[in-house]
Amino acid sequence: MAKRISIINFKGGVGKTTLAFHLGTGLAAFHNKRVLLIDMDHQSSLSIVCLGADRWSEAVDKKQTVDEIFRPFVNPSHQVGDEIIIRSPVKDSFWDYSGGQSHNCTYNSMDIAPASLGLDDTEIELTASHQGNAIHSEWNKRTLLCKWIEETGVDDEYDYIVFDCPPATKIVSQNAIAASHGYIIPVVPEAVMERGAPHLYDMMRSGIDTRLKELASMGESRAIHVPDTELVGLVITSVQVASRGYTIDHEQRIRSLQRRWGNALMKPYIFHGTGVSSALSAVRPVYNSRGIASWSQNIGKRGIHKQFINLTNEIKQRVDAL
Repeated sequence: MAKRISIINFKGGVGKTTLAFHLGTGLAAFHNKRVLLIDMDHQSSLSIVCLGADRWSEAVDKKQTVDEIFRPFVNPSHQVGDEIIIRSPVKDSFWDYSGGQSHNCTYNSMDIAPASLGLDDTEIELTASHQGNAIHSEWNKRTLLCKWIEETGVDDEYDYIVFDCPPATKIVSQNAIAASHGYIIPVVPEAVMERGAPHLYDMMRSGIDTRLKELASMGESRAIHVPDTELVGLVITSVQVASRGYTIDHEQRIRSLQRRWGNALMKPYIFHGTGVSSALSAVRPVYNSRGIASWSQNIGKRGIHKQFINLTNEIKQRVDAL
């Protein structure tokens, strides 16, 4: 059975997609794990990062997207299987010389179920649609992803399933939460994050999970549903670095986050770097981005690739313990 994890935050621009991409590729390359990324965000950033714009457009044209998982609720005759999964989208390989031995790393064991822009329309349709009993309807529309995982058997095919959620906790996101053993909150060290992250944590614990458990007691049984989705931790991203450490503002914000969250903050913190976005634009993780012009100064010299490797190790350890 796969460990299923949601990466979520109310706010956009905090590095959800970057984290999901590097967690998936890191687990595949350095741990030889089978990983399925599922893009739950209609903006489709993770899909485009993994596939490139042309291959993503082709997948959308073929209706090879997660949108299809939700269509049976509106159109019961619609059927969908695992054909929406695109196998081994990131083809690069590289030699890893850490640990005293050389190791040829590939991302071949990582797959993706992409999203499309139409997923936003699907969200609206789900909200407006009902099937039979009101309580059963609310439960069914929030567990369509659970049902798809059960019916396709993909849970047995992977070691980890990672959901990249949109900056909201509407029905599509709740589908991911219903299926997740744990969730990760990426945060940027800013004042709004100090307020937003505790609110999200409280909503997950006493709002969404509680509501799903109430509906579960009266709805069709779903083996994939996880009653209590646990906080894996918070990941601090886009940290601004000065000559002798963090910038004053980010240093203050990080200390405040440390006081509030303690061991829930995962390390290392990820530096801001323009080279990261350059790597993503080239459909490459930072782990093997030496061909990109900004590698030497922006990624390699600052050790951003090592930060993601170590962070992946930390996340894996915490997720495995769930």
